[in-house]
Amino acid sequence: METIIQVVDYILYFCMGITVLYLFIFAVASKFKRKNKYPKTDNLHRYAVLFPSYNEDKVILESVTTFLRQTYPADKYDVIVISDHMTEKTDNELREAGATVLKATYQDSSKAKALQLAMNSLDETLYDGVVIMDSDNIAGSSFLHDVNKAFDKGCQAIQTHRTAKNKNTNTAMLDAASEEINNSIFRRGHVNIGLSSALIGSGMVFDYHWFKKNILTVSTAGEDKELEALLLKQKIFIEYLEQVHVYDEKIAKDDAFYNQRRRWLAANYGILAHTFADLPKAIFTGNWSYCDKIFQWMQLPRVILLVGIGFLSCLITLYSWQMSLKWWSLLLFLMVTLVIAIPNYLMNKELLRSVCKVPKLGFLMFLNLFRLRGVNKKFIHTDHE
Repeated sequence: METIIQVVDYILYFCMGITVLYLFIFAVASKFKRKNKYPKTDNLHRYAVLFPSYNEDKVILESVTTFLRQTYPADKYDVIVISDHMTEKTDNELREAGATVLKATYQDSSKAKALQLAMNSLDETLYDGVVIMDSDNIAGSSFLHDVNKAFDKGCQAIQTHRTAKNKNTNTAMLDAASEEINNSIFRRGHVNIGLSSALIGSGMVFDYHWFKKNILTVSTAGEDKELEALLLKQKIFIEYLEQVHVYDEKIAKDDAFYNQRRRWLAANYGILAHTFADLPKAIFTGNWSYCDKIFQWMQLPRVILLVGIGFLSCLITLYSWQMSLKWWSLLLFLMVTLVIAIPNYLMNKELLRSVCKVPKLGFLMFLNLFRLRGVNKKFIHTDHE
């Protein structure tokens, strides 16, 4: 029995240790400074800016009216709202603000279907690029000017820096920190060493013709992950523009956090099941961004990793304090990694107070692992305050 316990102990330690080491390497890489590769250009491309909006009457008007204040020439972009389960009053206000409204009437709604509706409705000869925003996203007035610099240099896929616009509760504060950790590790850290950035679902820019061809093949609730897999499989680099901000509403309540993470987990493991068979070919063809992404999708979510390592550290201490030392060291290593990845502006008393919610949120995430069946095929709406 003692031998079995030791074997299980080392297997768990190895699996979790590999993940922590992976996170540490990219957290450190995120601290490298990048040179500005995209100078100002006079070549102004034309963009379709899509806001897929399901029951988003509370937030969509502010997002659209703010985006329409771009310093980019008004004749070089169109804002299109795909209105699904929104009121006629909201639709009319959006039209009056200057947006085009496409009405979706799906019984089985999804973001992928909304995007497909838009691409089937628009004249593809009018646009060079497509921008994907969420209904609660707020972009700065120079957003299109900034992304156009990279787009003009041949970037076919771009992820901008999505960051929190609210930190009004402990859960929202932790969500904001999690977003920035992702930005550090899976975006800035990756592009700093030549690997593709991760996509995040909004604040994204694509070559219009590539997007139209590929979005029509997407069928799950994890449309951003499907697009990511398609890009990497085709060896298209995903650029990350750290200085181009999109402000996103963070989850303020625990139940909303639970539902959102349940959707994310289902999308993550759904795409892993779909792409895992591609790993040998990706290795043999040197498609390292795709290899990295598949390995990334194999990992446990950070909050489960953090709570899991903490729990095992305590549990193994009761069995053998000598065996537990490596677990306590791994927990410290993970905590140092997360501190490296969190930007300085979030390192404050509010974040420290919010840490008390981590065990509860970790437990909710753990429960989600047992409630993923069928979730990746249906749309789960996240309510806003």
